[in-house]
Amino acid sequence: MLRRALALAVAAIAGCTVATLAPAGQARADAVRNTQAWVLSELDMQKAWTVTKGNGVVVAVLDSGVDPSVSDLEGNVITGPDFSGVHTPPSNPNWGVHGTWMASLIAGHGHGPEDSSGIIGVAPQAKVLSIRVITDARDPNNAAYQREPAITGQRELARAIIYAVTHHAQVISMSLGYSQQSRPVRAALQDAYQHNVVVVASAGNAGGDAGTDGTGSAPYSFPANYPGVLAVAAVNSAGQVASFSSQNLSVQVAAPGYKVPAQGRDGSYWLVSGTSPACALTAGVVALIKAKYPHLTDSQVIEAITSSTTPSTRPPGGYDEQIGFGEVNAGDALAAAGKLATAAGPPAGMALTSHFGGGIAAIQASPVPPRDPAVLVLYCLLGAACLAAVAVGTSRLLALREATTDVPGGARTGDEGAPVARHATPRGRGHHSAGPS
Repeated sequence: MLRRALALAVAAIAGCTVATLAPAGQARADAVRNTQAWVLSELDMQKAWTVTKGNGVVVAVLDSGVDPSVSDLEGNVITGPDFSGVHTPPSNPNWGVHGTWMASLIAGHGHGPEDSSGIIGVAPQAKVLSIRVITDARDPNNAAYQREPAITGQRELARAIIYAVTHHAQVISMSLGYSQQSRPVRAALQDAYQHNVVVVASAGNAGGDAGTDGTGSAPYSFPANYPGVLAVAAVNSAGQVASFSSQNLSVQVAAPGYKVPAQGRDGSYWLVSGTSPACALTAGVVALIKAKYPHLTDSQVIEAITSSTTPSTRPPGGYDEQIGFGEVNAGDALAAAGKLATAAGPPAGMALTSHFGGGIAAIQASPVPPRDPAVLVLYCLLGAACLAAVAVGTSRLLALREATTDVPGGARTGDEGAPVARHATPRGRGHHSAGPS
């Protein structure tokens, strides 16, 4: 039986496992913001925050759970269901480790006087809807979770996406990955697109490893590689693509993902590395756009982000498999979104047809117009007449053959058609073969 451990991409692929994260231990809260400064600068957050801080937006974080009581997230977390298939209580210290890190990067508001200490998320006024779909490595039920069939994990993920959509999330952040595709997840994503929910996912941590396919690219991770999902790679503080960041055609943009400060569920601060934090930070930028321009479609929001990357980070030719279209720039993304919001809206059906062909509604009409019933009847009559003519001709040929066979000795016709008898020499019985004649 395929186990979930085979379907869940491991540390080199998923960008979501604890093995990819480097703890920094506890840090003084007043030093955390200084450590975080390069992340905020890299994303151009000061410019973006003059426009919006994400008020009114709900970001669904599909992860290992989020502790709503930590100082930098207090009041910003909505606790949703647990679709992990196991029943670790939230009170367990190994519950929600990874998920709390990611949530603090999206909607952390800091604490202390004027919230000047601790983690400030990209969208500090947004809400996080926590939906548990995976377990952390030290979760006491992680072994049971890993033993579940792969298809179970995919169905749970699909249910989580649907829950997020029905509970009015405008953004879905998934710092996780599977090595296989799933029909239920594809269907759930289509539902998200139809509701203009923007889906963001980590590209994976396989670096430039070609894997077994020999294509020269890292193995693809899902949901990052599904059409319509904004897949994010990781860069370090120098703006260089992190060595672990997956390099393949799913990558669209990049964001800080190496030694990024985050608050843990124990209240302490950690340096996390992987495409997971890059995904969470980008989901926060999406939340800012949705807060300011809520009527933009999911494809328009993604266009705003991919078209406004920091110019100095754009690769030659405009795109490559390491950094995509470049590094996310929150300030410029909001400006690009503003232009899209004031431009003429997309034609009806554009958002739908941009994903999976648009479904049944997008099927073209038949190039041959339907026949008029009277014309069809006429064609049927003509066909019947042709069949009748063939039948008459065939019967006459058979009749002629019978008449010719009845002439003794084998008949031949003269110039005028009269039969001429040619007498054959009588034969004895002995010429017959044995058996009935």
